[in-house]
Amino acid sequence: MKLLENKVSLVTGGSRGIGRSICLALASEGSHVAVNYASHDAQANEVCAMLRDKGVKAFAYRANIANDDENHRMVEQIHKDLGPVSILVNNAGITRDRTFVKMTYEMWKEVLDVDLTGPAMVTHEVLKDMIDNGWGRVVFMTSIVGQTGNFGQSNYAVAKGGLIALTRTLAREVARKGITVNAVAPGFIETDMTAEVPPQVLDKVREATPVGRLGKPDEIADAVRFLCSPGAAYITGEVINVNGGMYMG
Repeated sequence: MKLLENKVSLVTGGSRGIGRSICLALASEGSHVAVNYASHDAQANEVCAMLRDKGVKAFAYRANIANDDENHRMVEQIHKDLGPVSILVNNAGITRDRTFVKMTYEMWKEVLDVDLTGPAMVTHEVLKDMIDNGWGRVVFMTSIVGQTGNFGQSNYAVAKGGLIALTRTLAREVARKGITVNAVAPGFIETDMTAEVPPQVLDKVREATPVGRLGKPDEIADAVRFLCSPGAAYITGEVINVNGGMYMG
């Protein structure tokens, strides 16, 4: 029997990159998967087809997690299609980079809405079912930037740092309900986002990373897979660093 047989997982931002790898990893353990996405219909449908090939149920749900009405509708539809969510991976996120002095209110608010408030509200929406069922896994995707800060990313660093604080607070609140709450903090990973970074900058990142390379989406997904498994039941409130040794906090 697979580790997550017939569990229902919701992965936000699941149509591309790290989110796609997480969806595939959870499906490989027998979990049915709700794939949330914001705008890439074709990619979301492609992921669902790949998940169904693994023998699980999979549906795509278009919703902007910064819009709480859309969150409510999404979770309600997941409940009808698949049942109550027992595994939530808060992966969706955006960047709007600029030095703090030049950053606009809109850039600040958009990132905080999507990267911090959105994950909090999605979690709020599914937590009741987890409590009622006496079992749940919540994983927040934070970032090395939320631990170290980064030039030109004050909004992103604050949002990701806030997720770490939320992880530890929720872990204390729901631990006796059979629910674990953890975070995964990736370093620099080979995704569409890093593909836009100038090569000379990535060379410096590799030099600053003890293992000497960027990470792969599957390496993040494997950490998430473990945290969602029955074997991780005694781990909660933790931030798992997957960054090649770039930050050891």
